[in-house]
Amino acid sequence: MKSDYSNIYSFNKKTLTKTLRYLNKGEIAGLPTETVYGLAGNAYSSKAVKKIFGLKKRPKKNPLIIHYYNINSIKKDVIISKNFVKLYKKFCPGPLTFILKKSKNSKIVKKATAGLKTIAIRFPSHKIIRSILKYSNFPLAMPSANISTRLSPVNAIDVFEDFGKKINIIIDGGKSKIGIESTVIDLTGKPKILRPGVLGYHDFKKILKVNSFKKSKLIKSPGMLEKHYSPGIPIILNKNPKNKSDAHVIFGNKFKGKKNKFNLSKKANLNEAASNLYKTLRDIKNKGYKKIYVSKIPNTGAGTAINDRLRKAAK
Repeated sequence: MKSDYSNIYSFNKKTLTKTLRYLNKGEIAGLPTETVYGLAGNAYSSKAVKKIFGLKKRPKKNPLIIHYYNINSIKKDVIISKNFVKLYKKFCPGPLTFILKKSKNSKIVKKATAGLKTIAIRFPSHKIIRSILKYSNFPLAMPSANISTRLSPVNAIDVFEDFGKKINIIIDGGKSKIGIESTVIDLTGKPKILRPGVLGYHDFKKILKVNSFKKSKLIKSPGMLEKHYSPGIPIILNKNPKNKSDAHVIFGNKFKGKKNKFNLSKKANLNEAASNLYKTLRDIKNKGYKKIYVSKIPNTGAGTAINDRLRKAAK
């Protein structure tokens, strides 16, 4: 049976107006970013934030990332630090989320921050989401547009697969270029990375001293729960399958191409591998495989983020 994708729209002035109208009413939209697609709602609206948590079946203790257009738009909600300004000037807009102290006058809904005194904020670079943020009068609470613990979406059809017509509008912005979630850096004390992404401490070290990925008991940002990014079938790490009926995710050119082989990057490019990760896992599940074996992937650069996602998916 053919799916009815009538709530998926291409982007133009008409759909920009339509999206803003929905967001102003406290409704939810599926929107593209350069990392993954997001489930967006007005971060100042209790109605919208409640809907996001409900749609995603998201644990209350897991805060949302709040998306802004630029540095001028955050001043009412967070306390700006020197370290933030340094990183903002170098990497924003882009795939980097900051944990900053919440200002006393912030209008961000308490539930969006899981009741914490901190806020996770980001400035996405995708031109569609930037257009929407530019013309809205509020920031957007926007976690990945998937059911909690499942694979993040990298195109509009992925969003539809999880939510169907439960959301009125999904904007098609093509495949997300980066393909995995943003790096999260905590700047409320000594800078430390809470979630790895394509940006890592090697990118930051010339600007300020940052601790590489560290586990934290306090959930200050998305991506810190143990189980996440799951395609819904078992994942076995750093092993080759014994049966051809099991999918085999590989990296580089040392493997021969067979039906059950899914290469994240024949060129052994870790950024390309990261971009292909979720699409590959989703394709494997849709092809009917029951298990996924993953060969070892270098734990450096974007490989750190890939391995983080795979470890959590294998839980």
